Amino acid sequence: MLPELSRSMLKNSLVLAVFAAVTVAVVAITQQTTKGRIATAEREAQIRALGEILPAHSYDNALLDNVIYLNEPLLGHTTETPAYIASAEGEPAAVILQARAPDGYSGSIQLLIGITAEGNLSGVRVLQHKETPGLGDRIELAKSPWIKSFDGKSLTQPNQQGWAVKKDHGDFDQFAGATITPRAVVNAVHKALQYFDQNHAQLFAHLNTAESQP
Repeated sequence: MLPELSRSMLKNSLVLAVFAAVTVAVVAITQQTTKGRIATAEREAQIRALGEILPAHSYDNALLDNVIYLNEPLLGHTTETPAYIASAEGEPAAVILQARAPDGYSGSIQLLIGITAEGNLSGVRVLQHKETPGLGDRIELAKSPWIKSFDGKSLTQPNQQGWAVKKDHGDFDQFAGATITPRAVVNAVHKALQYFDQNHAQLFAHLNTAESQP
């Protein structure tokens, strides 16, 4: 009786071990086959997001292969954050910065900001926020065209005073019942332009260094 019980227990143990091994193998194979697809999908999503900021015809390099990492308080960074450097025929074309407006109504607002080599805004988009639906969420392009009011602006157009919402005697519209949110975005974009102006040469030096390497 005991030998039969032992054989049965051994058999069950072997079956469980084989089942576990097969399960692990299947999971590993599934992860490997889907990993590439996920990476490709993520890369395509990044390219689409960057394409909303910078028209494809304005540069000819691979933005995702020309990345530098910044940890800049003026941009609201608290950790290293990627920035993308664009070129056209080997010449600097633009930079796409990530910035954080820490003073939104419901928390920080993450922004993607494109600035041409001449210092003009090519576009601004909101990456993430927690602003009030129906009020502050109008910073999203899907909810309102307000974010496009930055297109073509620069550090000097408007002037220093103009870089504020109209309630603060500036040039940018605020939302009815939600002034804090657009104020935070305007301030963050203005600071990004200031950072770009102060670090123009250094930003594009990264591109030149990367392209000169064999």
